[in-house]
Amino acid sequence: MRRIHRHGIHSLRAKLTAANVGLLALGIVVATAVSLMGMRHYLLDQVDTELTKMRDSLGSSQLTLRQIDSLSVLSVVSDRLMPRNTDTQSTDTRPAPDSIFTAVDGRGTALAIFDVRPTDAQRGLAEAVPDPLALTTDTDPHDVTVHGDTYRATATRLTDGTYILLATSTEALHKGIAKALKLDLAVGTLLLALLACLTLFSVRQRMRPLEDMVETSSAIAEGDLTRRVPSSHHPTQEVEQLRLALNSMLHQVETAYRTREHSAAQLRRFVADASHELRTPLSAIRGYLQLYDQGMLVEPEERRRAWDRMNGEVDRMGRLVDELLTLARLDQRPELRLRGVDVSRLVRDSAQDLRAQQPGRPVTVEADGAVLVRADESGLRQVLGNLVANVRTHTSAEVPVRLGVERVDGVVRLSVEDKGPGLGPEDAARVFDRFFRAGGGAGSGLGLAIVQGVVRAHGGEVSVRTAPGEGLAVTVTLPARPKACV
Repeated sequence: MRRIHRHGIHSLRAKLTAANVGLLALGIVVATAVSLMGMRHYLLDQVDTELTKMRDSLGSSQLTLRQIDSLSVLSVVSDRLMPRNTDTQSTDTRPAPDSIFTAVDGRGTALAIFDVRPTDAQRGLAEAVPDPLALTTDTDPHDVTVHGDTYRATATRLTDGTYILLATSTEALHKGIAKALKLDLAVGTLLLALLACLTLFSVRQRMRPLEDMVETSSAIAEGDLTRRVPSSHHPTQEVEQLRLALNSMLHQVETAYRTREHSAAQLRRFVADASHELRTPLSAIRGYLQLYDQGMLVEPEERRRAWDRMNGEVDRMGRLVDELLTLARLDQRPELRLRGVDVSRLVRDSAQDLRAQQPGRPVTVEADGAVLVRADESGLRQVLGNLVANVRTHTSAEVPVRLGVERVDGVVRLSVEDKGPGLGPEDAARVFDRFFRAGGGAGSGLGLAIVQGVVRAHGGEVSVRTAPGEGLAVTVTLPARPKACV
């Protein structure tokens, strides 16, 4: 059968893959955000530390701007922190400096240092800090923008009231963070794609038992009741439990279906056999009545013979109907009239009846003493009567018969054994079927079926032991106290 796959966006496979990829994406975003924030905080803290040291050094020196101009030592600081270029056009074309050092008055106007007029970067820093006093009172540097570039700036106040502004560029820091973000996004995207592929492969392997279950269910729906869900190579505990439960359910369904089919076949055969058995005596009676109606039975002897034949057929039909009614009542699990019954006495009575009917038959009885069992006496008498009648009908009058009863391991075993021709394996397997007669012999074929029904109603079992030329032995096993018939 062709396997049908439906792996759309609403399938379990797609949902599991989306869930795994979504969780990993969320984890990557959170981890990237935390790492970048930590890196930015660490780098900014280093910049702020350098600026704070420089600010504190200038603030504690108690110098004025004029004293700073006169100190030659600051030429080194000037070369490092401040570009010395008086050409405005050349200054404008230079890249933004990494650090800016400028002096401003109380109004925020940039002042010349070392007789060098302020550069564009210094004027830009002065414009970016409209209130130097507020910057000096804050312990932490602030972010400012100078000509579109970001800086961290702080300020200190000299003894003459001049403010010194210190700023360090953070453009390299931000570019580094941007590069790290791009790298993290690239690696995260690769990991997401890899995880999606691995999840699809893993889910496909894990979902294969479920696909086998779908395929098996479809095959069973098409009529193949023998199909079962195969075991996978690496099953998970839950899927294996589901497979075992499903196979157990399928076995029960198949058993119930086979039992129903067998019961239906038995019912059809039973109805056909019953119709055939009833049709034979009815046809004989109808034939004699037609002969009588047409005046063909003229002689009194012929009329008496026809009358006897019709009575015989009516008796036969009556017995058949009685046996059918007995089987019907047994099928309905009738309530038994239980009381203490001496099985030995029933066996001796049945043996006495057989001797009276066939005086020349050797009969052996093994039923000494009382063997009590709680049972329905009329049912046990019917069991013994049918077993003895079966021997009388299917064996010749000189064949020996043995009737016995014994108590073994808490159960009572009743046996009827003859030394007749016996049965083959095929006939022995059907000996309890209704309307079965070995070799098309005499009788209705319901005697042993009634025996089995009565014994099962008592919670017991009945079995046969036979072989061609070795006779037939029927053993009835009854519990001391009958159990509910299942």
